[in-house]
Amino acid sequence: MVKGLDNGPLLKVEGLKKYFPIRAGLLGKIIGQVKAVDNVFLSLDSGKTLGLVGESGCGKTTTGRSIIRLIEPSDGKVTFKGQDVRSLEGTALRTLRRNMQIVFQDPYSSLNPRITIGGMLGEILRFHRIVNRKSIRDRVNEILEDVGLSPEYAGRYPHEFSGGQRQRIGIARALSVEPEFIVLDEPVSALDVSIQAQILNLLMDLQDKFNLAYLFVAHDLSVVEHVADEVAVMYLGRVVEIGAKEDVIENPLHPYTQALLESVPMPDPDKRRERELLSGDVPSPANPPSGCHFHPRCPRVKPACSEWIFDLKDVGNGRKVACILF
Repeated sequence: MVKGLDNGPLLKVEGLKKYFPIRAGLLGKIIGQVKAVDNVFLSLDSGKTLGLVGESGCGKTTTGRSIIRLIEPSDGKVTFKGQDVRSLEGTALRTLRRNMQIVFQDPYSSLNPRITIGGMLGEILRFHRIVNRKSIRDRVNEILEDVGLSPEYAGRYPHEFSGGQRQRIGIARALSVEPEFIVLDEPVSALDVSIQAQILNLLMDLQDKFNLAYLFVAHDLSVVEHVADEVAVMYLGRVVEIGAKEDVIENPLHPYTQALLESVPMPDPDKRRERELLSGDVPSPANPPSGCHFHPRCPRVKPACSEWIFDLKDVGNGRKVACILF
């Protein structure tokens, strides 16, 4: 696989936005917008993992799908290996999509129940002309072995596998086109805890073997802590804090990041953590609060928070926070 550019990050996201129209009436008149992703900035190097965390509905999955143009962004710029992703069409876009793949949260719903696993992988290899026809079966067997499945499983259908095995098949499908960047959309949240560990270890092994870059979307900070190099925290469509995993986990700066970490259960039942519970409910992205979106629930809110939108500010060591306190 070809590595990312030496003079910059593999992936760079600048001002990414995705607004969904709200329609009403017989003519479908647009009466508003759901601001699912609102001015997001991210970057990712080859062979690294960026964890994207936040509550359900904060825009994590939409961000990942917009980056690879599984859904079209409303605005912003996505650069992959120096190429403007949003400007590509036709053959150029199809070529790029070989390098940018996704693993979905629900492995069963993303697999065709009428096609065997070997047939699915073989069809992908034929379409993209990755190997010649005589070598397809051997390449399918190699891919299955890479994800910890026996080549004998190639003749089976998706319903014949367990949840963990199906997720391995989803990973195999992403690997089949030899990508450099994979969006992992909560890949272990639907699995048993024991199986989660196996899949996470598999993903890390594959990253080392193929120099893969991951955008790891999750709401479980304990999982992100295990796999990520950097962590970006989202709230209601915006990134409020980003930095090295150790810095964000051990010393969170934004009040929302602090609240997320305080909500993580402790494995020792004899230990207790002082928790500062958030007030109110998560606002609707169709009608977000003015200024800082977090200010109605923030325990350290100041008058200016309801009036001003705070951009990410560098506070040293590559750490950025969007908060009036910094």
